[in-house]
Amino acid sequence: MLNAGRAAFCAALLLLPARGAPALSFHDPGDPAALADRIAGAMTDDELLGQVFFLGWQGVGPSADILRWIGTRGIGGVKIFPRNVSDLRSLARDVADMQKLAARGRFGIPLFVATDQEGGWVRQIKDETSVSPGNLALGASGVPGDAYRTGYYLGRELAALGINMDFAPTADVYSNPEASVIGPRSFGSDPSTTGLLSAAYARGMEDAGVVPTAKHFPGHGSADQDSHGHLPKIDVSLDQLLNRDLIPYRILVREGIPAIMTGHLAFPRIIGSLTPASLSPFFLKSVLRGKLGFKGLVITDDMEMEGVLEDGVDTAGASRRALEAGNDMVLISHTPSTQERTWNALHAAVRSRAAFRSSIRESVTRILETKIRAFRTATAPSGSTDARLNVPAPGAKDFFAQVSARAVTLVAGERVPYRPEAREKILLCGQFPEFLSEGQKRYPGAETLLFPFTPFYTARAEDRAALRARAASFDTIIFCVANYNSLDVLQELKRLGRRVIVISALSPVYLSDLAWVRTAIAVYGDGRDSFRAGFGVLAGDYPATGVLPVNFARGGP
Repeated sequence: MLNAGRAAFCAALLLLPARGAPALSFHDPGDPAALADRIAGAMTDDELLGQVFFLGWQGVGPSADILRWIGTRGIGGVKIFPRNVSDLRSLARDVADMQKLAARGRFGIPLFVATDQEGGWVRQIKDETSVSPGNLALGASGVPGDAYRTGYYLGRELAALGINMDFAPTADVYSNPEASVIGPRSFGSDPSTTGLLSAAYARGMEDAGVVPTAKHFPGHGSADQDSHGHLPKIDVSLDQLLNRDLIPYRILVREGIPAIMTGHLAFPRIIGSLTPASLSPFFLKSVLRGKLGFKGLVITDDMEMEGVLEDGVDTAGASRRALEAGNDMVLISHTPSTQERTWNALHAAVRSRAAFRSSIRESVTRILETKIRAFRTATAPSGSTDARLNVPAPGAKDFFAQVSARAVTLVAGERVPYRPEAREKILLCGQFPEFLSEGQKRYPGAETLLFPFTPFYTARAEDRAALRARAASFDTIIFCVANYNSLDVLQELKRLGRRVIVISALSPVYLSDLAWVRTAIAVYGDGRDSFRAGFGVLAGDYPATGVLPVNFARGGP
């Protein structure tokens, strides 16, 4: 018996007429720009409009709705979330099915199939895929070759699944310690280093067969709010933006980045209003296209995020404004009814407004040219049905372990190397089971205390009380700090002074509030390799060679 996803796919195929040899095909030889222009010129209004839609769906396996969008409207792309994945082999089959359906369209145009596989903290496709230490770790080691190979290995794993676009690298300059939504997703505080490592990462991903998409233009690294829930307001001048946040994009554009994602971010000092940059012709046409000279594809961040809807406009209205402002594709990830309303609104605009249709045609030409340059082969990208997927990528495991070790940074080293006395009592405390298990491998007699780690966790009085009660009976506490909540719990140990050793995961900016800590090590990742490397430095196996990739001062107590 067919499962629901396969049944929906078969039903979608039955709705499509058999396609004879087309007069014009995505796979025709010739100059990509010229072929893209010819195909766009031959498209109907519906075919043009379909290509600007980038959609997600609910549930494991392609939904009937998403298959209808692919089969009857010829949408340009789909985005994969963890909710869509039961296992990697099923995902590869699902992607192959969607590409087969897309290939039956009049011009045989493949889908963009995208996800957010940034490495480190943001890893949408899990299961057997590699756990890397993340971008901030690459900033700490400062080796462009490591950034290239990170992009390459993550890209090879995505390509094995048929995922041909990644919403990465994160090119945001980490200039505000309060920018916790970016934090370890950034390569660091230095704009030139961020640009260099972003470009190396993107080149590696392209060489692996995946289209990289730099984000979040014009720069999310100084925002102290998350654009998923709010419209961040960034108080900078145009000169500040050009000389900091836009430097990575200057480098990426020069190096040929094929796609850029726009952020829902307000810059009132620059444009005199709270219009998000993603809806701003100034940022997209004057700055990105004009001043930076970008010729590639521009995709919005999710148009269901509150950051683009705060002034009361709905997704349909915001999507029209986004396309008019200079975006080529609109990402709508979650709600079928919202996707349908947006189609209806944009369809009416294409039919009734010649200028809007003309701008859509220009966008579709760029979309097609990007796809032709990336995907035009004898066979369209389809995903794999082979049960022997190359995931994790051969060589990736050893490489990411090495990068994790190169990144470790000694911030304060009074008790390094730490070699406990025979009867010394040690408590390992933190929010990651991998931290506790790696610590117990190094210090087998240690006891452990685990408290929650979730995006919405707030340090509870009972967590503080539990730590106070346990800590009094131990000689040394090794504590993992990873966010403000774990920092709040850790502050309960301040009176213990030198008996506390801190290993910082993810962003090390929280160490600026811990001047009383005399032994602090930053590892940047939250995976097993990062914690193993941190304990290796603590025990004296090898020296820490990483350099803090963020600028912050360790203040007073």
